[in-house]
Amino acid sequence: MLDGDMSANFGNSSGQLVLRRDVKFNGVKVFSATMVADREQLGEKVTNWMANNQQAKVTDFQITQSSDEAFHCIAITVFYYEEPRAR
Repeated sequence: MLDGDMSANFGNSSGQLVLRRDVKFNGVKVFSATMVADREQLGEKVTNWMANNQQAKVTDFQITQSSDEAFHCIAITVFYYEEPRAR
């Protein structure tokens, strides 16, 4: 179970999730697109989100691609840490 004390790292050849205890995160934001025009703008969407959410410190990110016969999907997964809000 992810408890906020780890970072997910999908960048290995075994296809298994690797958790890193040296990087904390308590939020995940996924950006994905299948259409060509949307895929071309995906990086800009991530950049805009980061600019508009400066309280979220990006700690890691992963880029994945999946395809079938007709579609190619690109996903950018952003892991971030945000200080808990006062109650």
